[in-house]
Amino acid sequence: MNKRPFIHDDFLLDSPSACELYHRHAAQLPIIDYHCHLPPAEIAQDIRWNNMATLWLGGDHYKWRAMRTAGINERLCTGDASDWEKFAAYAGVVPKLLRNPLYHWSHLELARFFGTTELLNSNSARAIYDHCNGLLANPEFSCRGLMKKSKVEVVCTTDDPVDSLEHHTSIASDEAFNIQVRPTWRPDKALHIDQPDGFEIWLAALEKASNTSISTLTDFMEAIQKRHDFFASRGCRLSDRGIDTLYAEDCSKSEAASIFAKARAGQTLQADEVAHYRSYMLHELAKMDFAKGWTMQIHYGAMRNNNSRMKKLLGADCGFDSIGDLSVARALSRHLDRLDLIGSLPKTIIYNLNPCDNEVIATMLGNFQDGITPGKVQFGSGWWFLDQLDGMTRQIESLSQLGLLSQFVGMLTDSRSFLSYTRHEYFRRILCNILGTDIEKGRLPSDFALVGKMVEDISYSNARRYFGFYED
Repeated sequence: MNKRPFIHDDFLLDSPSACELYHRHAAQLPIIDYHCHLPPAEIAQDIRWNNMATLWLGGDHYKWRAMRTAGINERLCTGDASDWEKFAAYAGVVPKLLRNPLYHWSHLELARFFGTTELLNSNSARAIYDHCNGLLANPEFSCRGLMKKSKVEVVCTTDDPVDSLEHHTSIASDEAFNIQVRPTWRPDKALHIDQPDGFEIWLAALEKASNTSISTLTDFMEAIQKRHDFFASRGCRLSDRGIDTLYAEDCSKSEAASIFAKARAGQTLQADEVAHYRSYMLHELAKMDFAKGWTMQIHYGAMRNNNSRMKKLLGADCGFDSIGDLSVARALSRHLDRLDLIGSLPKTIIYNLNPCDNEVIATMLGNFQDGITPGKVQFGSGWWFLDQLDGMTRQIESLSQLGLLSQFVGMLTDSRSFLSYTRHEYFRRILCNILGTDIEKGRLPSDFALVGKMVEDISYSNARRYFGFYED
């Protein structure tokens, strides 16, 4: 009797109802990946990879964290070891990843893109490495080929306001490539007024990009607006904020102008001044998004770059971040309420990183729905540390009990890897398993047309309607 491989057709599907929902209503749907960190230059150039290590391990802080925890030397993570040495080191760690999401993700990617269901470990590493490297030589294993293989329709990258978007322009003009690659407005650096060196460097770049001399807050906002308009002209439909917590203090334009001037003069800002300035900017930026009909995303709750020694050695965003525990409910409510009061609350997706905030966010949504736009304010899918089976399940459960799961716009990769589209499959399987279990237990009707339609909406159709990607 043949032993079923670890990754098989019914992986994560615990019942006949779950299998029915997934295979008939989710498996074949296209992907709308409305938030990721793919480099648009790589898509424009349709890059290829020399080997599996460069494709799989470069820049992957999830894997680096696991390897460090397993006692792997930094040389084999981010250092000068050969590509094979790095791959072999990770392969040796994989058996130690049981119950870590990387164990699922790694084997799912190997199965879906490379057709191998053999478990990765030190013994199988060489054969799997050679097998994958052989496939990478084929044309369909370019970055665009992987996107097509995954049935991707839309990708939204994450871009600084000073970005030229030249690669987006190049991609859009290529009639042979029909996947939409749209920019996302990420104005985080406009908030970093308390980091004088970096802020001044960014302001100089903003001046150049907007062709605007910036001396005052009025000049600054004019430059920001010009870039906002430019992003819209290049197909942008979403913005994003990557912040530690929300800010919604009272701050007039004159106060913000005074704080801006103080910072430009090189004076040290007090904590309350930084909070007031950020409150003003978040409000004004949201108004811009509303005027364009964009969706505003808020990612909050990360406590970044905790290890100062490793930040100095490797730089930021190398796997030394964690979940923060700052209070958010009151400021979030006030931020959304101020916008709602003046009729300028855009469609909004809120992503929390601390699972303790799940119910806070799930109940906050209902306060600001407008009775016109289905699911106008959304509880974003589990991201970063919550982008795994338990995190996704808890987000789905909270949204189900306290909001309308049926209106959810579903999954995204939030990734820099062209292999991460399996995250959509992973999410769809989890969703179908939850709903299938409810059918089996009599909590939902055994009506696969009814429940299957919900699966299709969450997996694809809701996002298609919500973002307006097909209205150009």
